[in-house]
Amino acid sequence: MKLSSLIGHVTELSYEIDRSERPADRVIDLFFRERKYLGSKDRRFISETIYGMLRHRIRIEWGIAESGVKDSPLFQCLAYLLLDHKMSTQQISAEVNVTEEELSAVERHVNAEPAFPSERASLSVKYSFPEWMLKEWENTAGYDQLGPLCTVLNTQAPMTMRVNTIKISREDCQRRLFDEGVETEQTPLSPFGLNLKRRINLFQLQSFKDGLFEVQDEGSQLLALLVDPKPKSKVIDACAGAGGKALALAAIMENRGEIFALDVHSFRLDELQKRVRRGGVDTIRTTVIQENVTVEKFLSSADCVLIDAPCTGTGTIRRNPGMKWSVSEKMVTELSEKQFSILDLNSAYVKPGGRLVYATCSLIQRENQDVVDRFLAAHPEFELVDPSTILSRYDLARVARGKYFQLLPHQNNTDGFFAAVMKRKNV
Repeated sequence: MKLSSLIGHVTELSYEIDRSERPADRVIDLFFRERKYLGSKDRRFISETIYGMLRHRIRIEWGIAESGVKDSPLFQCLAYLLLDHKMSTQQISAEVNVTEEELSAVERHVNAEPAFPSERASLSVKYSFPEWMLKEWENTAGYDQLGPLCTVLNTQAPMTMRVNTIKISREDCQRRLFDEGVETEQTPLSPFGLNLKRRINLFQLQSFKDGLFEVQDEGSQLLALLVDPKPKSKVIDACAGAGGKALALAAIMENRGEIFALDVHSFRLDELQKRVRRGGVDTIRTTVIQENVTVEKFLSSADCVLIDAPCTGTGTIRRNPGMKWSVSEKMVTELSEKQFSILDLNSAYVKPGGRLVYATCSLIQRENQDVVDRFLAAHPEFELVDPSTILSRYDLARVARGKYFQLLPHQNNTDGFFAAVMKRKNV
């Protein structure tokens, strides 16, 4: 397809994303489903351009404003193509009905170094993150880490899978994938993970249909290690969703014991049941629960409770760049209250001597340490456990940060994760 036509599709899709309340990835998926004529290269160009426009939105809008041209989805697309000289003004002007002068002005300003009286404002434009979000991340990573963190969050995340060790070893799975034409490398942190060397549609592979692996970020895999369940344990996954962590726990437990996967949404648990059957898992039981309602039969019964709490998801911005513009400070405040409520309720399921793991994929302290500190102040029967004592068995003590577990994308090349490990005292 000609460049002019591709740019036309990008501007059309950009308009649809702006007016839709759906996440960008769902809008993109629907857009492609309705246009079967688009080839794989066309879809790649369109999706990569759209995601790039979302990632660099503030910088693009600032560059257009500084250049003096009229803002529009077309010029937003062209500004992204000119950012960091991804395309030349000559390539674009040969295909699109805009003047070389306009393109040159946009290219000059979109690639300029923003300079404002406030350093945070300059960083906000340079990396295209809201100022309030950068302020939050100073608390998590430190001011000197903002540049490296934002740089990595503006790149594409690796595509990682967790080998289902109930069915196959990591080495044998790697060989099986190689036989299917898929090259992988072992993840440096997770003992169960493989990273793709080249992005493909994994869900079409026979090895996936045979249940030999699940797509799961390496950091998410490590959370299951922190729960540290033993075979024959009783484990509750309190916010199970589609069950990625429950499946990882089942593998660690060697498909023995009981895992109760709880969620308020039945459709998510229906998806987990499909994954359970594909993975050959015998130990997961699903239960639809009501929000803020205790399940009496679980009180003081579990060896381990995992709470992967609903959160802003800011640690996954590499995968969902539109999240930069959908998350707000008000949302953080509301979620922190909800997170405390969930932690408070589900902690009652931990038996004396049992373990409680609170986790998020957020990089915001108000959803992480602050929630845990508040919980511990209200529940003296729980105490923190040093995560390095658990992770040292896997030679991973280095990813523990003092009292907590914290993964940062620019340091660990994973999604951003936080976890606190707690134990209920034997009293």
